[in-house]
Amino acid sequence: MECGHTRRDVNRFGVPPAAVVSVLIVAPLVAFYISLFVGRFGVSPGQVMQILASRVTPFVSVPADAATTVVLDVRLPRVLVAMLAGAGLSISGAAFQGMFRNPLVSPDILGVSAAAGFGAALAILLSANSALIQLSAFGFGLLGVGLTYSISRVYRTTPVVMLVLGGVVVAAFFGALVSATKYVADPENKLPAITFWLLGSLSAASWQNVWTTGPLILLGSAALLLVRWRINLLAMGDEEARALGVRIERLKATIIIASTVATASAVAVTGIIGWVGLIIPHVARMLVGPDHRRLLPASLALGGTYLLVIDDVARGATAAEIPLGILTALIGAPFFAYLLRQTRGGWG
Repeated sequence: MECGHTRRDVNRFGVPPAAVVSVLIVAPLVAFYISLFVGRFGVSPGQVMQILASRVTPFVSVPADAATTVVLDVRLPRVLVAMLAGAGLSISGAAFQGMFRNPLVSPDILGVSAAAGFGAALAILLSANSALIQLSAFGFGLLGVGLTYSISRVYRTTPVVMLVLGGVVVAAFFGALVSATKYVADPENKLPAITFWLLGSLSAASWQNVWTTGPLILLGSAALLLVRWRINLLAMGDEEARALGVRIERLKATIIIASTVATASAVAVTGIIGWVGLIIPHVARMLVGPDHRRLLPASLALGGTYLLVIDDVARGATAAEIPLGILTALIGAPFFAYLLRQTRGGWG
């Protein structure tokens, strides 16, 4: 009589499915709690528990002191924005990798990040407030993907190759506009602000960001989760998916719109943060396999946890906050090289 798990019951790490599910549920909760008491202002884990309990039950009360303000008004919205942004970028990357059938695809493949970067740079150049900067970034992000989709339309179809090429063109165009904006910006004030925004940060995260961008990220993520089983068919190829009754163009449009809304919303708040939407889907694929019915929820959980941990390091490692884009690149590039060596290109 055999005991233990068979080969089909475990992933490539030899971990059974029940353990993977437990990790995907527990890890975001643990990271969420730890992030509320990690920082230069000392708050004990017990204080954090009391402060959170005071907001959900009338039987616990805490004084309105500095610790309460730091946890509820500074760290809590920042933690929520980090988790939302990481989850949105990761699930978008996983969906795009399935749609394009390419493991090198990231959420900015269609030019959303470059266009959003120009929108933010232009708003900073015009001395707009933070709300207008985020709105401009979000709007130009949508515009950039819209241009890519328009360029790629060929005889009422959107071939994958045309989408990629259209994304390259749009990203290069808006990248040039960002460079032009930095060239004419005031080197004393505007240029540093533009540069810092483009590097990515959550230092300005607030409850307003949670209420304005959170629903959009959740809406885009929910739409992707609803069509995740169809992405399995799309990953087989357009002809095979069409033969199985899938409306290819409608499904592609749904994935592009949902991913763009989630990605543009995240970029509008955090700035341009690379590698999250590229690396996390691969990690999720190694844990749960290539089936998008499991891959997308796993990417969602891992992405939120990962970006939250990165933000904890960014705000706690040094006296001056480290831009998120620097950390994600320093960690993501070597890890991606490691994955290349370990998998030899076999991502399934």
